[in-house]
Amino acid sequence: MWVKMLEINIIDSFSDNYIYLIRNEAKNITCVIDPGESTPVIKFLKSKGWDLDEIVNTHHHHDHIGGNAELLEIYNSKLIAPIYDKSRISNIDILVSDNDLINIAGTKTRVIHTPGHTLGHVCFYMSDEKCLFSGDTLFYLGCGRVFEGTMDQMWSSLIKLRSLPNDTLIYCGHEYTSSNAKFAKHIDPNNQLLEQAIIEIQNKRKSGLPTIPFELGKEKFINPFLRADDQNLIDNISLKKNTPNEIFSAIRSNKDNF
Repeated sequence: MWVKMLEINIIDSFSDNYIYLIRNEAKNITCVIDPGESTPVIKFLKSKGWDLDEIVNTHHHHDHIGGNAELLEIYNSKLIAPIYDKSRISNIDILVSDNDLINIAGTKTRVIHTPGHTLGHVCFYMSDEKCLFSGDTLFYLGCGRVFEGTMDQMWSSLIKLRSLPNDTLIYCGHEYTSSNAKFAKHIDPNNQLLEQAIIEIQNKRKSGLPTIPFELGKEKFINPFLRADDQNLIDNISLKKNTPNEIFSAIRSNKDNF
C-alpha cells in the first residue's frame, strides 16, 4: 500500500503566488519551495515550531526567490537551485541540472530542466510521493508565458512533464486557474471533461480554496497547452498549422492576447 511521507503545506504569497512548505516528520526535515517572500514562511514555521533545512528554487524570477536572503540569514538553510541560474540566484549551495537525482525533504527527487518561461527553469519530481513542483512551467489548464526561451523549447518542456505518470499531483507556482479556464473553454468549448473541471474550480474558488494540486492524467485531456498534437483539439480550433510546435506557438500567442 502506498504511504505518503511528506506533508505539503500551501502558503499564499503576493496576490496569486503559492509557496510550498514541505515537512518530512519522520526525518525531521523541513523545506520550502519558491519563497517569493519570507514573512509568511517565517510565520508558518513559528506556528509549527519548525526549523527550515532547505530552500529550493525553480527559477530566478523575484516572486520565487525574493524571500531567500532573509530565510538563509535566519535559518542557515541549504539553498538548492538550477545551475543554469547560478549567475542570477545568490548563495546557492547545491546546483542542480537536468535528470539529477537529489534528496529534497529527505525524499528522492528528479530534476527536470524545462526551458521556456525562463532558460534555466527546472521542475522537481518526487516519484515516491507522486508529485511534481512545476514552478511556472505548467499551470492548471495553462502554462507559463514564454519570456526567455522559445516556443519550441516550451513545447518540448511540456512534453517532458506530460510523460510523467497520470496519478502525479502538480503543485504549480500561481493561482491562475480561473483565467486559464476561461481561455481553455474559449478554444475548446465542447470538451465535457473541461466543463466538469471548471465547475469544480468555480466551487473551490467560491469557498476560498486553492485549485492546487491537480492531477496530471486529467490535465492531459483538458489543458490545451498539453494537446498541441491532439487531433481532436486541432480540428476544433481550425488552426492552419502543420506541426505540434506551430500549433502550440499559435495557442500560446492566442492566450497572450486573450
